[in-house]
Amino acid sequence: MKAPTIIALLHGPDQPGLVSRVSSWIFLRGSNIHHADQHKDLEANIFFQRVEWTPSGHIDEEAAAFEKFASEELGMKVTVAQSEDRPKVALFVSKINHCFHDTILRFRAGEMAGELACIISNHEALEKEAKRYDIPFYHIPVSAATKAQAEAKQLEIVHKYDAKLVVMARYMQVLSEDFLTNAGCPVINIHHSFLPAFAGGKPYHQAHTRGVKLIGATAHYATADLDEGPIIYQDVTRINHRNSVPDLVRKGKDLEKSVFAQAIRLHLDNRILVYNNKTVVFD
Repeated sequence: MKAPTIIALLHGPDQPGLVSRVSSWIFLRGSNIHHADQHKDLEANIFFQRVEWTPSGHIDEEAAAFEKFASEELGMKVTVAQSEDRPKVALFVSKINHCFHDTILRFRAGEMAGELACIISNHEALEKEAKRYDIPFYHIPVSAATKAQAEAKQLEIVHKYDAKLVVMARYMQVLSEDFLTNAGCPVINIHHSFLPAFAGGKPYHQAHTRGVKLIGATAHYATADLDEGPIIYQDVTRINHRNSVPDLVRKGKDLEKSVFAQAIRLHLDNRILVYNNKTVVFD
């Protein structure tokens, strides 16, 4: 059985010797690095690193000590996790079910380093399916007049389950800035186009009208600006003049499932650093 590891993500102003100081800190404790990767944004002069190692001593104590070292001595912003962590995840969905089923089955198969804790929906369409999966389902209708009250109820549920991540599996509502601020955790959305192209509604119809030869899907962190959040993962597939809108929708659904899953996996594996509305994604 693989020993539990510590995973650290750090970033901040570049300075000489950062890689050496991090690796030396781990080496001098008798710990063993399994993986380390770094990147420098030359324009912003920002250093990014992901490092994973097996601790030589008590894992909680060593994780806390590294966090203090990286923050106080290196001046880095740092987050520290453990490979055995299984954060709770809240799934938001409306009526469209392909990402809903695919995401649940991937969690059930053990592909994701987290636990799917609850499902929240503005429709009842998928309640029976949720019960078959034995996952708590909460129906909270949303309208323009009740949006604030509905989001308050959604936040209560997210906090009740101590969710560390919200994922929007084609949840066809725009989350408000208040929700995103008060959720206390990141929110990942799947958009059915290759952003920034065809943002907003009906992107497959937009793509068909424009006559493009590629369509895509984009997973990104949700922000108050619609479809403008930091991009995590994208993919594309080829289309041609023979493809109708239903053809684009069918092809696009396959992309949406895989792109959404990859974004969730990358986040739960602690491989993403966000800065300046962009991401550094360590593979």
